[in-house]
Parts: sequence; structure tokens; C-alpha cells
Amino acid sequence: MKKLIILISIITISLNAFSQEQSKVKFSGYLETYYLYDFNKPNDHNRPGFVYSHNRTNEVNLNLGFIKAAYDNGSVRANFAVMAGTYTNANLAAEPGVLKNVFEANAGLRLSKTENLWIDAGIFSSHIGFESAVAKDCWVLTRNISSENTPYYESGAKMTYITKNGKLTATLLYLNGWQRITRQNGNNKPAGGVQLTWKPTDKITVNYSNYLGAEGADSVRINRFYHNVYGIFQVTDKFGLTLGFDYGIQQKLKGNSAKNEVLSPVAIAQYKFTDKWAVASRFEYYDDKNGILISTGTPNGFKTKGYSLNVDYSPIVNAVVRLEGKIYDSKDKIFSRGGNPVNANTALTASIAVAF
Repeated sequence: MKKLIILISIITISLNAFSQEQSKVKFSGYLETYYLYDFNKPNDHNRPGFVYSHNRTNEVNLNLGFIKAAYDNGSVRANFAVMAGTYTNANLAAEPGVLKNVFEANAGLRLSKTENLWIDAGIFSSHIGFESAVAKDCWVLTRNISSENTPYYESGAKMTYITKNGKLTATLLYLNGWQRITRQNGNNKPAGGVQLTWKPTDKITVNYSNYLGAEGADSVRINRFYHNVYGIFQVTDKFGLTLGFDYGIQQKLKGNSAKNEVLSPVAIAQYKFTDKWAVASRFEYYDDKNGILISTGTPNGFKTKGYSLNVDYSPIVNAVVRLEGKIYDSKDKIFSRGGNPVNANTALTASIAVAF
């Protein structure tokens, strides 16, 4: 009888411990559907090649949907999410097998009992830029050109330190490459970067991120050094302003000191009329004359301005209905309409996004 009581006590303690661990696991999800109309009417229903999110036209489709499990007991943490959608098809086309459907998969260990210092490894969201693949978390419906053409995701390891007052976050990263889960064939040189985020108040965020790595196989690889700076300013309870600037350089040839460059400023203003209604406008410019990230084969390369305006309606806190008009205006005729090259591209996009 005594042994039975001891066994029951052990089982009870184990079940309680298991129940407590289960309570530290949180499940969440996200789903965004959209309809986009491109006034240039592409026959293949694809947006221009430099667009990866919301990239199908004249059809109702799923941009991104994922289910996520997150665990955090204060000393160990992990995240795992699987996804589907046109975003997945466009952004992870180069990844093998089921990795195309991995949105996030990482595990982390706290390195100090007294400091907020962590090391994480796996697949995680990019440290570059103020926009993510989750459109609901962005002020505008579609992504700006620099966000589309810098990594949405990355894989490797990172060490993160957050000050006790939460105002400064510093991250050091070791990466497999520029938006890569698996390393590029023939490339054996690691990549990396840093991220510094300062939040002096709950209304101001200032961020600097960079990336340093080599593109191509070892025999021909060229170095890329990319910088991203942005500030998010909630000027009043209703009005906010985001300012960003990207600048990158890349070797022309291995062993050659000559460089090509890419740059892109962007500004977004948002005004909230009420808790449910908001408008946002964006201006951006992207200059990639020599085709580091966007190749056109035209005399002036990719020199394009972008303008957008969107209206948001949030019937509840975790859902938003959006309508956006967007215009690209390029120096060269890099777009096509009816089989003829043109300078401009105009699109109208509507979406419904729900987080749960």
C-alpha cells in the first residue's frame, strides 16, 4: 500500500509538472487573403519580378497563412510555424522540399540568470527592415521595394542582449547567407550582421541593421555589405511617421576593389481617425543602376519611384480590412502593358487579415 501511495504521488507530481510546462506553450495563427488588380494586365497573372508579397493579379488568393507554436519557460524558448500562400511560393522557391513551408523554426537558451542575454539558432524573421511578411503588423498593405528585395527570413544563430530597462536591444548574427535556409552550393563563406534597436520612449524606435556576406560560389564570390536605418515616430496618438534608408555596396568582381551600389529612401505617414479607421501614405525611391538586387538590362537600370495610399478598417483588434492604390514610376521602360514596354505600373489591392 505504501508503494502504491508513493507511485501515485510521483505520477501526480509528474502530471502537474507536465501541465505547468503545457501552460507555457502558446498557439497562434495568421491568415491574409487578397485580391489585386494590375492595370498593366499581365497574361501570366504575375506582378513585376521584384515583387514577392501579394504578387498575383486578377485573382482572389491567400498571401500568407500560418499556424505557430511558441514555448518559453524563462530559460529555454522555441518557436515553430508552418505556412502556405503565394508569399511562400515566391519567397522560398529556392529552398528544397518541405523547407518551403517553414515560416519559423528556432530554439533559444538564456545565457545569464541576471541579464536578458539569449542565444537562438534556426530559422527566424530577418533583422533587416521595419516591415515583415505579416501585413497586419505593417502600416501599409503591400511591402516597399527595399523590403521586398532584402531578406524576409534568414537562418543561422544569433545572440541577443536587452538592457534591463528594455530601451536597447543588441543582436549579433551568424547566417547561412542572404535570405537562405540552406547554404548556396559552392559557397563556404559564412555571413553575418548586427542589429541595434533603441527605444527611448514607447513612442520612438530607432534601428540600425547591417549584413556582410559573399554571393556566389567560392571561385567567383563577391562581397556584399548592406545597411538599413529607420526610425518610427508616434508623433501624436493619431499621427505616426516612419522614415527609412537602405544603402548597400557589392564588389563588381572577385579581387576587384570596384563597387556597385544600391540605395533606397522610404517615408510612410499614418493617421488614425478612430480605433477602427486609419489611412497611410508612402513615398519610396529605389536606385539599383547596376542590378545588384534588381536587374533590368536597361540603360539606367532600376531607378523607380513608388507611391501608395491605403485605407484600413479594423472591426476588431485582431483583424483588418484594407484597400490600397499603388503606382510605380520608373526612369526606363521596365514594365510591360499589352506587349509594349512602359514606364509605369498601377495596382489596386484589397485584403482581409486576421490574427488568432
